[in-house]
Amino acid sequence: MSNDLQQTSLPAQRLPVYRADRLRVTDGANLGDALSFADELVPDDIYELRYLSDIQGLSIEVRESGQFIISPESSLGTPGAGLHADSVLTFMAPTGETVETLLLVEVDTDGHVADIYAAPLAPLYVKTPYSLVGIDRESARLRMAQMACVSFSSGTHITMASGEQRAIEDLKAGDLVLTRDDGPQPIRWVGHSTVRALGEFAPIVITAGTLNNADDLIVSPDHRLFIYQRHDHIGAGRSELLVRARHLVNGNTVFVQEGGYVDYFQLLFDTHQIIFAEGISAETMQADTRTRPVLPQEINQELPNAHDAAASQAHQAIEVTETLLKRPNVVDLLRRASSK
Repeated sequence: MSNDLQQTSLPAQRLPVYRADRLRVTDGANLGDALSFADELVPDDIYELRYLSDIQGLSIEVRESGQFIISPESSLGTPGAGLHADSVLTFMAPTGETVETLLLVEVDTDGHVADIYAAPLAPLYVKTPYSLVGIDRESARLRMAQMACVSFSSGTHITMASGEQRAIEDLKAGDLVLTRDDGPQPIRWVGHSTVRALGEFAPIVITAGTLNNADDLIVSPDHRLFIYQRHDHIGAGRSELLVRARHLVNGNTVFVQEGGYVDYFQLLFDTHQIIFAEGISAETMQADTRTRPVLPQEINQELPNAHDAAASQAHQAIEVTETLLKRPNVVDLLRRASSK
């Protein structure tokens, strides 16, 4: 394993992508050409997603320097290869609906383009003409940071230090929240964004009672929930688990809620914390090389570069892999495992 891979400590971020050659110009200046990086694109060209184009998983890790690399677990690309967040493209369908697409460029050891990937932030459909109406070279890292942030939806009730259950939209910096490991802790920063509830931004709904939660818990797809197993029903080999919401989707008690818009809120503390949302344990935002672009400048200046690295690594060590969770009754098993 290369030194660059050994230095990477943050968990991989998986993006569903198409290879760029699956999107080709059917009308316009670049007729017949595949999607390319921003400098080679021409506004108003019409693109179509080719028939039988499968979306694939590109797993990305981040070096301490902030450079993206392709993870060893990725089903695409060369492990350890550099990855450049090139641009955010906006396509318009004939209906007038727009789809933002993150453009990622893989480079070889000499810095030459090895491959290009398109990560749509909302679904793209085959045989649909999409007009390229926007090329944004400035927001690619911000979009990646937004996807890496763990977020609660508006209306989520957070347990305060006093025991009060307060809606997340009513929280502010300085409020004391009850944490699992460190007792009452003040909020450093509350973030808020409104996004279309599609694709990678569509929230996951964990219905009331599914994991012993008091009410529906609605979170971003990669939000990790903390579960203490009294009985190891899934064979994890330990009692403390962190489980990503997306890995619990069963289409029934846990489902993806697509359509319209969602208000997402992020809670940042001085260290990465486990708090109580709708009565169950869930992680807070971590300020790291992936998520820092969403933070205000003054917060970034105040936080050390090695923000709560020890807590983050401890939490990462108890995360459950998707493979272990691939069973139809996993949610029921986890509910029973955490019940008295």
